[in-house]
Amino acid sequence: MEKGPFVSVVVPVRNAERTLDRTFEYLLNIDYPRNRLEIVISDGGSSDGTIPVIQKWQNRYPFIKLVEVPNCPSPGFARSKAMEVVKGEFIFFTDGDCAPCKEWITEMLSHFEKDPKIGAVGGEIYTLRVEPDNLTEAYCENFRFNMVSPRYGFISEGYFPPLSDMSPSEVAGHRCYFFVTANVGYRKEAIDRAKARFWNLPTGEDIDFCLKIQKDGWRLYFAPKAKVDHMHRATFKALRRVWVTYGQAHLPLVKEHSCRTMEIILQFLKNRPRIKLPFPVKGFIYLGNFHLMHIFGLLFILGLAMSLIFPAWGGWQIFTVILFFLGFYFAYKFFLQCFYMIPRKYFFTWCRMKYLTNLSFMLGGLKDIRKYKVLCIEPSF
Repeated sequence: MEKGPFVSVVVPVRNAERTLDRTFEYLLNIDYPRNRLEIVISDGGSSDGTIPVIQKWQNRYPFIKLVEVPNCPSPGFARSKAMEVVKGEFIFFTDGDCAPCKEWITEMLSHFEKDPKIGAVGGEIYTLRVEPDNLTEAYCENFRFNMVSPRYGFISEGYFPPLSDMSPSEVAGHRCYFFVTANVGYRKEAIDRAKARFWNLPTGEDIDFCLKIQKDGWRLYFAPKAKVDHMHRATFKALRRVWVTYGQAHLPLVKEHSCRTMEIILQFLKNRPRIKLPFPVKGFIYLGNFHLMHIFGLLFILGLAMSLIFPAWGGWQIFTVILFFLGFYFAYKFFLQCFYMIPRKYFFTWCRMKYLTNLSFMLGGLKDIRKYKVLCIEPSF
């Protein structure tokens, strides 16, 4: 391809020395004319060797630009700063731990060209291992962490549904269709018309940005062939911190975008029916395998205690047995995915990781209830 629209690729980084060289290798392997491309790295105050890595690549490729953002509060803030200097008709976003495929730009542009109402195109996200024996990376790969299609019931290529009732589950729950900034391209016209900028909170900026674009009448299109491989967190502690922030992000999203309602989502049922209730605060409460294995587990302990206190009444024993099997059933359903994770010798490690990441997600959703006056009981994985 010798011609095409000018494209700006924005990459926010902070202390990305571990992965940035590989990201550059993949970015520079993208099949797109260099005179129609700029790569803008927005550094949020790195204290490791990130800046020397960027400068090394800049010396070889003049279309790589560096925007330094000292005291940067978030990746979203770094992206917004980069957007102040970009020249592209289309702005593509990825991260300093990501590796876009060779056809990344041309694949996305082909969909923009077909429909002028498309404001954003996003691709699939897979795992790229940095350390072959790193169990956190292996878990992310097994779990399909950040993948788009599994998040929405293994959807195929096509348009995301338009916004409908703006209920909490559509803004930050299972009905929320959005692209993470690891792999998305935006039409600059759509960004300008919607006056969209990324907020300064640590996470959730990708959902907020997509909602602003959709609210202005633009469509989102999923193009799985425009894939990006993601190099995930190096430690399980870092991965748990990410899940806490994911839960935390939902409260300001619901406060900012949702209608005033409380939803109860029966996640354990196939069609995940929703019950809307009048409530002093808005938000959602999910009831899935993670929640129910705890609820029935606690009720089992209560029933066991009551059967010991009142042994003469046989009803407690029957009640306790039923509760035990219900708790066991929902625990089995929750951990079922771990049976298929490889290597299988780490089965209990996968169970521990799945449990603790889901718990971190829950705790994040409960963290700022008073601040935002929003209640989010997060979904079960």
